[in-house]
Amino acid sequence: MHYSAHDVEALAPTGVLRATINLGNPILARQDAGNEPTGVSVDLARALAARLEVPLELLVFDGAGKAVDAVANARADVGFFAIDPLRSQGVQFTAPYVLIEGCYLVRNESSFRTHQDVEQPGVSVVVGKGSAYDLYLTRTLQKAELIRSPTSPGVVDMFIEGGHAVAAGVKQQLEYDAHRIEGLRLLPERFMIIQQAMGLPSARGALAASLLHQFVESCKASGFVHEALRRNGIDGATVAPKGIESAPT
Repeated sequence: MHYSAHDVEALAPTGVLRATINLGNPILARQDAGNEPTGVSVDLARALAARLEVPLELLVFDGAGKAVDAVANARADVGFFAIDPLRSQGVQFTAPYVLIEGCYLVRNESSFRTHQDVEQPGVSVVVGKGSAYDLYLTRTLQKAELIRSPTSPGVVDMFIEGGHAVAAGVKQQLEYDAHRIEGLRLLPERFMIIQQAMGLPSARGALAASLLHQFVESCKASGFVHEALRRNGIDGATVAPKGIESAPT
């Protein structure tokens, strides 16, 4: 797709594409041995900047909430977030490009066997502050208590240190922590599907939103997203089908 000067101005009005990168979700991004950000979201940001023929500036954050705020307040041009109604107040979302699972982690001796067991009075669930599953569980859990970790990668350590009943998060991060720390297991069912999309400031308008949506769909259709997942060693995440509704599940 050829981008006109008007298109470039709509997506990168400063002449530089400013993209937020959230290190709190290891499916999307992490730091390499040289502390440089790498991952699917980084690959997509670079591809968009290349198509626009503008320089890329990566704004790296340790949590989704901070990355969302940067886009909502137009300090960044695009970001990579899970779709959630609360975030749509300041961010326009594309359709999702990747689907991942939100799951629960418990100790081996826990009596919990399904995610429905978690919804009980006196049950404390540790979540990453401002994460997609924090927003979702805030709406859906009525009896259990949410305990918020400053960052998503710190959820399981807080769960262990605080003696809490459950840790909630992205399945792959919890699987990693279950291998890192003995005596833990994942509940077998997901409690949500997390739809990862690109977003831009709501104030950017219809043209910018349409261009970004087309970019995401083209990256899914061409196999770019699938290859980025493979190249970055990501298992368990799937490319979102074409035309899937951009709404939380």
